[in-house]
Amino acid sequence: MSKTLNYYNQNAAKFCQNTVSVEFTATQNRFLSCLPASARILDFGCGSGRDTKAFLEQGYQVDAIDGSEELCKLASRYIGVEVRNMFFQELSAVSEYDGIWACSSILHLTREELAEVMRKMSIALKPNGIIYTSFKYGTFEGERNGRYFTDMTEETFADFIKDIKELQTEEAWISSDARPGRSEEKWLNLILRKN
Repeated sequence: MSKTLNYYNQNAAKFCQNTVSVEFTATQNRFLSCLPASARILDFGCGSGRDTKAFLEQGYQVDAIDGSEELCKLASRYIGVEVRNMFFQELSAVSEYDGIWACSSILHLTREELAEVMRKMSIALKPNGIIYTSFKYGTFEGERNGRYFTDMTEETFADFIKDIKELQTEEAWISSDARPGRSEEKWLNLILRKN
């Protein structure tokens, strides 16, 4: 994981520049439509802060965290609220959130770490809480471009989630990468509900 964090610390400015203005409203709205008005949201690995800013502007209560200190600094400046520097494994909230937004973030965990973190996410959710998460589409697991990735398909995710009894998949869909020039890259998007 430290290699992945080093990558984000060293490339924070470029990463923010490439992601902060990406049009993501349709996916954000799909997630928000599952939540009560004025819901409490955890942006779990907020990166540039793009989504936290969008949720705050719509009146939601948002806590934002990221494992990269440099991304936390840049996102805090962009959003105007403090982004906490925290690792996914450190999540200890209990029944605190209506929704957890984990956009292109927990895909950097190994499969074993992912199972542990998803259980912690489930504990952090209120009853019937919602998780949005996304993975690069495929079956690759390992290092790519200086970062660790666990890719998923509908089948591999269904197989993975069956051991996490606390969560069930409500929706799954495939999308193209929203960044310019990356449309050939596919993503698996998921909305999960706490049982």
